[in-house]
Amino acid sequence: MNESKIFAIDRPSPQLLKLYLIRSAISLIFFPLVFPALFFRYYTMRYRFDAEGISMSWGLFFKKEVNLTYSRIQDIHLSSGVVQRWLGLADIRIQTASGSAEAEMVIEGITFCDELRDFLYSKMRGSKVSGAGGVPSSVPENSPDIKILLEIKDEISKARIALEKLSKR
Repeated sequence: MNESKIFAIDRPSPQLLKLYLIRSAISLIFFPLVFPALFFRYYTMRYRFDAEGISMSWGLFFKKEVNLTYSRIQDIHLSSGVVQRWLGLADIRIQTASGSAEAEMVIEGITFCDELRDFLYSKMRGSKVSGAGGVPSSVPENSPDIKILLEIKDEISKARIALEKLSKR
């Protein structure tokens, strides 16, 4: 998927409103309380994808906004329930190193989740990884810091092999 299609995303899919309606209907007698809250969440939800990161905002009375740069992203999870799959939706949960077990941002209402996840992974990793030691190509491989880290990696690998040999005895 090209970046221009991702950067054009600003609202969730109308399928998300259907999902919210189904979730509200399941709540039976609480429908009059649950659906208006979810409707206003859907109505006010906005996304912004740009070269630096992602922004998500929602809320009518209490506006919330989450801004993440691609470099802060630690992990990306894609999840969908039965009804979400039926509607062609999934949740993309983005985690950072904030120390919380919860996802920092949950992108809802996107119908092409696999492509968006792949886009986020490519942005998260930054520049392409070179073959030597998994060092990003934006960092010179002959820098002293990289040489030290590669030596430490080699020593740890040797120690692991030695421990495995000892444990087999």
